[in-house]
Order: sequence, then C-alpha cells, then structure tokens
Amino acid sequence: MIFFRILFIILSVGLGFYLGKFQIEFGVLGGILAWGLVMIEVAIRNVSLGQSAEKQFMPEKKNKDDNSSALLKLLDTSVIIDGRIADVCETGFLDGLLIIPRFVLHELQHIADSDDPLKRNRGRRGLDILNKIQQSKSIKVKIHEKDFPEIKEVDAKLVKLASFLNARIITNDFNLNKVAQLQGVKVLNLNELSNVVKPVVLPGEEMSVFVAKEGKDANQGIAYLDDGTMVVIEEGRSSMGKTINVVVTSVLQTTAGRMIFTKIKEHGNSR
Repeated sequence: MIFFRILFIILSVGLGFYLGKFQIEFGVLGGILAWGLVMIEVAIRNVSLGQSAEKQFMPEKKNKDDNSSALLKLLDTSVIIDGRIADVCETGFLDGLLIIPRFVLHELQHIADSDDPLKRNRGRRGLDILNKIQQSKSIKVKIHEKDFPEIKEVDAKLVKLASFLNARIITNDFNLNKVAQLQGVKVLNLNELSNVVKPVVLPGEEMSVFVAKEGKDANQGIAYLDDGTMVVIEEGRSSMGKTINVVVTSVLQTTAGRMIFTKIKEHGNSR
C-alpha cells in the first residue's frame, strides 16, 4: 500500500505539471484522463489513511474464547456436590471459564452409582448441580479431557492439572486447600467466601433464637441462624423448643465456620 501511495504521489505531481500541456495537446480527453488519475490517487490515499486511523483508534478485539490463566478455574468434586457454586455462578461474581476435569466427572458418576444410599444421593445431587451450571448463561463451562494416569488420587490429579494450566481451584475441602497452596496453586475456598460475607456479630449484641437441641456440655442449648451459623447458649438446655432472647458473649471464627457463644438475656421474654 505504501509503494502505491508513493507512486501515485509522484504521478500526481507530474500530472499537475503537465496538466496544462495534456489539455493543449490532447484536448478535453487528455484533461479528463489526467484528472481521473489524480482522483484515483486521492481516493487510495483516503482509504489508506482511514484504515490507519481505524487501527489506531478502534479498541483491540479480545478473543471470545480467551482462556488466560487468571480466568481459568477448576471445580473439585466436593464443591460440585455442595451445590452453592451454582448459586454463586448465577450472581455473576465468577467470570472466565469453569473447567470440569473428566476425572472429576468420572468420580461423580462413580459416587452416584454407589451401593450406599447416602453416597448415591450425594453423587446424583452433584450431577444435577453440574447440569445446572452447564445450562447457566452467566458463565462458560468446559469439560477438560487431560488426565494423569500415573496419579491415582483425584485431588492430586486436580492439583497437577491446575499447575499444568496455571489455573485456580474452587473447593470447600480443607485438606485440598492446604495441599494446593503448598504446591503453589491458588485456591478459591467457598467456605471462606461464605464466612466473610456473613453478618458481623459483636459481643453484647442481642438476638432472638430458637433452641433446637442440647449442646455437648452440661446445660448448653444449640440454635442456628438462617445462614447455618451455630449458636451455643449457656444454660439453654431447659429452653429447648422455645424461642428466647440471648446476648452474645464471644465469637469463634475458624476455617470450618463460625460459632457464636451466648447467654440467656436476663428477664428476657420467651414465647
């Protein structure tokens, strides 16, 4: 394109010089020919400049199937069976590509075919959750075929694949979390996410809870908040089956979850 532009610029200069001569020697036809060549050169120059401007100012288009490592996330068996990952996907907090390794899918199918009713139900639930995620329009899902036959444990395969793809693992398995971190694989722990988004409760705050069962220690009662947080009630055993007012005494936060310790509010009303 640059060669033709230079060529036509030279021609246009020459034609400009000889334009009068062409008109004299060849009459009207010579003038039309000369002006026609000039107009062609101008048109080509404009097209070339337009293309350059378009390249300069138009944003660079990203690959629709961009699989950069920051966007790759592997799902393990436990987080699929857990089920909350499907709801997280629907919220739009996760982006990029979710990868389901084929060996994880095989493990789910194996659990779903178990003779143990509890395992069988968990496996089938996992397959249902996986199907829900695949049908979601909020995130892209891909089954990955790569396997590591020399490795027997599924968790070890998962860490190896994450390292191979430079991807992150989404899990709620505490042990897998630790093993992956030791090997330099980044982990998104769903339990940790759940813990940090729970409402903050401070000592001295009051709440109304339903005493669901007795605790491990003498005279303790146990209640649960709507998000599943366990509330331990001192001297609450005698109030089982009732809704009572309690005061928070302390909060224990662990990687497994949160526990709130309370005592019955003095002169609190029961119903």
